[in-house]
Amino acid sequence: MACFLMNQEDVQLSIPSFETTDGVTFYVVEVKIGTVEWTVKHRYSEFAELHDTLVLDHCVEKDILPPKKLIGNKSETFVEKRRLGLETYLNSVYIYLKKIMPRPLAIFLELNVYEIFFLLQNLACRFFTEGVSLLQNSKSFTYNVVQMHAMSERLKQPCPSLEITDKKYDFSHVLDFNSHLKDLVIQGSDTTYGTSNIDPTTLSIELSSFKTLEHFTVDNYPLDKIYNMGNLRDTVKVLEVHNTKLRNIIELTMCEAVHKHITSANDSHVWLKVTHLDLSDNQIEVIDEAIKLLPHIESLVLNNNRLREISNITLLPRLSQLHLASNNFTLLPENLHTKLGKIVFIDLSCNNLTSLASFAKLYCLEGLDVSCNRIENIQEVKHIGNLPCLENLRLTGNPVSTIVDYRVKVLEPFGKRAADIYLDNEKPNQKELDTVSVLQALRIAREGKSPTFSTSDAPLFSAEIPTV
Repeated sequence: MACFLMNQEDVQLSIPSFETTDGVTFYVVEVKIGTVEWTVKHRYSEFAELHDTLVLDHCVEKDILPPKKLIGNKSETFVEKRRLGLETYLNSVYIYLKKIMPRPLAIFLELNVYEIFFLLQNLACRFFTEGVSLLQNSKSFTYNVVQMHAMSERLKQPCPSLEITDKKYDFSHVLDFNSHLKDLVIQGSDTTYGTSNIDPTTLSIELSSFKTLEHFTVDNYPLDKIYNMGNLRDTVKVLEVHNTKLRNIIELTMCEAVHKHITSANDSHVWLKVTHLDLSDNQIEVIDEAIKLLPHIESLVLNNNRLREISNITLLPRLSQLHLASNNFTLLPENLHTKLGKIVFIDLSCNNLTSLASFAKLYCLEGLDVSCNRIENIQEVKHIGNLPCLENLRLTGNPVSTIVDYRVKVLEPFGKRAADIYLDNEKPNQKELDTVSVLQALRIAREGKSPTFSTSDAPLFSAEIPTV
């Protein structure tokens, strides 16, 4: 990212070309500060507006701007001559004003977009005027990586060399806003920033200015570029990391550490308040032991990763919701209940499961989503028919959902609880419940069992039904 303060003598301005769109000529200005470069396009009228401001406020010579021309100003020869004149003008103005770099010139060159000092001035001005309303009305605030990097670099400079005469541009407004922010999103990018050669994935950031964050989201930015988490581990309750190519949990929990190994972890690496962790859309292949550094998780979301097995979940004693959609599961262990004994909801949709047998002893389970798997046999439902708390079941998208009377055949194993089951987000209607009752009676007759009625249904009795 560009730093004007460190490169005042290494600034290059040129206008190598022009473009004509709908009869309007735009001059392409190339700005290079150190190794960072970008382009910005301006019409001649914008040059003229800038010049008027600089003449009035900074005593720039009035006659150094190429003059206006009303007739023949569209000819290529004239436009080329003007291009050369505007390039000379820009360089003359910069040499004259570089020690103070007035904001009108900085904004004209888009330093407020690509350069640390002026970008932060823009943020400071915004928070000076809108900061209170943003904190009161907005659920979250999004910084891009370039903005985050600018703040991180500025924190390394105790005092800028450029004097700020207007206090609304003071960096303290940024720090004050950050210190009160509750919900932060850091948005990265796979492409270069704007028209520049800045690659956001190479920029490092730190987070020490955020004092009260409770919801923290990182999207499309490599975690190993974060070199200081500040006190986020003490305040964040909801943590989301998406599209970062994250391969395992330890890359998150110990992101600042040089040697990322669980044996090197200590109390400073523990996320004390995180109850919801969402690591969807990454490349995680295993739930590694580092998950124990987030001991208070109640909801874990690992959708769209590369998981094939469920491991280390017993290290999360408070976990009640587990989302594993769009992974690579084909089989689940028979002793799944020893790993997920207290789970209330599981989402294993969009995998390759063929059986429900592993869920048979998850007696706390209230919701199960196994939609869009490869379950073909209706008999698989018998494995979950005796789960006492199950109320929500999604099977849609499996081959079994295409059979005749699919709904009543799924509901029948639940017995008297069939009326309480939301199957594929829909509660059974009376016709389905009546059919379920008939199927249950037929099954009892086939099995030769004695039906038992509660006192609310009829006098208690049992009658042996002969085997058919």
